[in-house]
Order: sequence, then C-alpha cells, then structure tokens
Amino acid sequence: MSSVVKQEFPITKDVLGARTEYSDDEKREKKKIIKRLLKERDAKIVAHYYVHEDIQEIADETGGFVADSLEMARFGMKQKESTLIVAGVRFMGETAKILNPEKKIIMPTLEAECSLDLNCEYLEFKKFCDQFPEREIVVYANTSAKVKAIADWVVTSSIAVKLIEYLKNNNKKIIWAPDKHLGNYIKDITNADMKIWKSSCVVHDEFKSSLLNDLKKEHPDAAVLVHPESDLKMIKLADVVGSTTQLIQASKELPNKKFIVATDNRIFYKMKQSSPDKTFIEAPSGGAGATCKSCAHCPWMAMNDLEKLENVLMNQNNEIILDPKTIEEAAISTNKMINFAKEFLK
Repeated sequence: MSSVVKQEFPITKDVLGARTEYSDDEKREKKKIIKRLLKERDAKIVAHYYVHEDIQEIADETGGFVADSLEMARFGMKQKESTLIVAGVRFMGETAKILNPEKKIIMPTLEAECSLDLNCEYLEFKKFCDQFPEREIVVYANTSAKVKAIADWVVTSSIAVKLIEYLKNNNKKIIWAPDKHLGNYIKDITNADMKIWKSSCVVHDEFKSSLLNDLKKEHPDAAVLVHPESDLKMIKLADVVGSTTQLIQASKELPNKKFIVATDNRIFYKMKQSSPDKTFIEAPSGGAGATCKSCAHCPWMAMNDLEKLENVLMNQNNEIILDPKTIEEAAISTNKMINFAKEFLK
C-alpha cells in the first residue's frame, strides 16, 4: 500500500569492528567516570534491551532502567532528574522528549536510526493517509515525532493486538504503519480492516523460517520465542510471540531449559540474568558469517557504547530538539498509548 524506497543501511559487523575494546580494568574505570558524571549532570540512563550489556549493566547499577520502548517511555515520565540519557535509537529519544518536554534528552549518538522509521518518511506517509481520511491512523512507536503528530494512536508491540481489537470493536477502519510484518500478524489475528504500510525491521527481516525449522529439529526440546516484527512464516513456528518484555517473561516462566530466540541477540543479557540455568540460541538469519547484514543485532543499537556514553555526559551534546508544535501534536497520540497501556496492563 506504499511506495517505500529501500535504503542502504549500516552493516552490524562494520559497526562492531569500529568500537574501542576495553580491558576489564579500563571498563571499570570508564564506568566509575560515567557514574560520577551522572550525579554531576543530574542525569539518569534509560536503555533498550538491544543495546550492549555494558550499558544495560550501568543503567541498572545507577538507578536507571532497561526495558522495551513502551516501558522506557513510561519510566522517563516518573523521574525527577532534569536530564535523561536515552540509549537506543532516535525515535526513542524523540518519544522521551514528547513525553518530557521540560527535560533535557540526550543520546550517546544521534546517528542511531531505525529502518522502520527511515522507511516511513513524513511527507510520503501523510500523502498516503490523505487518501483514506475516514480511517484511524495507528503508528508503531518506531516512527518519527512528525509521523506521530499526524497519527490518532501510537502503539508498541506489547499492546498492538489489543488496541486494534478495541478499534475494530468500535467499527473503525485502520491505517497501520510502518511495520508490514507486525501489521500482517495483527490483521491475521483480529481480521480488522487495515491498510498496511510496507516497511520492515532490518534485523527481523533476516530471520528465515526454513532455517528455523532445521534448527528446531536439532533442538526439539527448545521453545521458540519470536518477535512479531518477523514474517508470518516465522510466527507460525513460534511457541510464544511477543514484545521484548513479553519474550523475557516467557523465558522465565516456561519450563523449557532451552530457547531459540528470534529477535536482537542483546536481549540475551536480560534473559540470562533472569534464568542463568537456561540456554538461549539465536534463531538463524538469512545469511551466515560475512553474508548477513544485521546478524541478529541492530547496527544502530550497536552504535551505543561506553565511550559515546561518557562523551555525551561530558559534553552535554547530542540533544533531541523538537519544535513545540510537533511535541504538542505528537503528545496526543503518544499519551493515548500510555493511557491505553495502563488500562490493558493493569
């Protein structure tokens, strides 16, 4: 339903190869400096499950938070600190600014983008929406502030099915953007009338059902956990389909001792932390070794590291700046997400 232009994205292997590697002693010193700067700058870290475990660890150790995009957004609203450091990708920083316009929002790097966001450009998407004025516009959180500003609703994967069911029950027809796989998954479950934008996640697009089938045969006792940004063939092979938080919860609660996981492999840090006695296996992607582009890790999430975290705290740069009108308009659809989640998740 859209004319998405495929863009060239960074390759995870190249991003990781450019990182500075630290010894354990150097890492401890870096963390000590970062902890001091957090106090001096009246700042707190909110990090996504997909960033490097070094950043997840220091967020936990300093009273920050590691979560999915919905919980990251809710956490920031409750904090007294004047500065939030969002370790993730740009739309997460923008969402934090929308919900906390009075706070300074900075990021380790402003180059960390999202393929879903990049392939849902505001003017093109607005033109698409204008063709269907009678429809509710529902956008995934993985979109820019300007796209959120023209949406009726923002959602994350944790509440998407519930929200579309709610709208369908209220006789609403829907425009869904940007993730085609998540949109198709929701449509398959709800049978809602949905016009679906055709974008996808660079990580989840690489997982292949044929290779997963082979891996399941090798590990018949493993439960398969799949994020709904994967295609329907992958989803059909899953024991559990859910958001990052829901997949972590499933890994704790299911009796299996072994799991095949089809999402970004940095989620393993929290899974292993919660269930140290269990084994977690990456779902196979479309290529192996040099032929895969993301290799089960988002290249933009990989850009977040301790060096950039220290630098942004030191220099107070990489600030998310949004114009007041965009914040005001985007806050309407974003707060509807927060309020719907309160009702659904209570």
